[in-house]
Amino acid sequence: MQSLDPHKMPRHIAIIMDGNGRWARARMRNRIFGHEEGANSVKEVAKCCLTMGISHLTLYSFSKENWQRPKSEVNALWNLLNRFLQSELNELMEKEIRVIHLGDREAIPSYVMKRLDETIATTALNQKLHLGLALNYGGRQEIVRAASLFARDVQEGKMQPADLTQETFSRYLFAPEFPDPDLVIRTGGEYRISNFLLWQVAYAEIYTTAVLWPDFRESQLEEALLDYQRRERRFGKTSAQVQGLMAE
Repeated sequence: MQSLDPHKMPRHIAIIMDGNGRWARARMRNRIFGHEEGANSVKEVAKCCLTMGISHLTLYSFSKENWQRPKSEVNALWNLLNRFLQSELNELMEKEIRVIHLGDREAIPSYVMKRLDETIATTALNQKLHLGLALNYGGRQEIVRAASLFARDVQEGKMQPADLTQETFSRYLFAPEFPDPDLVIRTGGEYRISNFLLWQVAYAEIYTTAVLWPDFRESQLEEALLDYQRRERRFGKTSAQVQGLMAE
């Protein structure tokens, strides 16, 4: 396999972790078994990001739409997250991983929110990897929330309508300190964004794979990164401009 170029790594990877249920069903197990194995993929991908010098990782962990799933599965997902945060806290501190929450607090079970708040506070000064957990998250809802917060500040005299720029608007999002994703990975063979980071992924490279999330480990991440490094990121410019072939 071609070697990765350490100078062309993305700063921020965002992942839509799809396929846990199908992975479990193929093994004649319940969906929760797939989610539990998917948690191991989370740990390995985070470890790889640390090794590769990738500073930001955001995981689509529980969407607004996921509330429509069977209640038993929803409850099991929250229990799994609670256990994960508890069992991995020492590792998060040892590896200097900071945890951030993207999403609405409302409706998240209080015991989970308490554990999440504790994890966020405990890891707040860690700097090697910034791990964003998109929980009870929706991209459209985030944009509406940001617009509402800006409107409130205008109403209170803290801002003026003319102050609204893309940069200003970005400061009202859930994790304004995160750079926009360079690479969005979706596992499970689907080709949808699924209401994930709609504002932030405007110029992200999108990589999809048929590999189900519980099978997505180091080698699959390397394949995604190799694909990313083969692309030319133009941000509206021509190829010649990007390659420095055109005079100013």
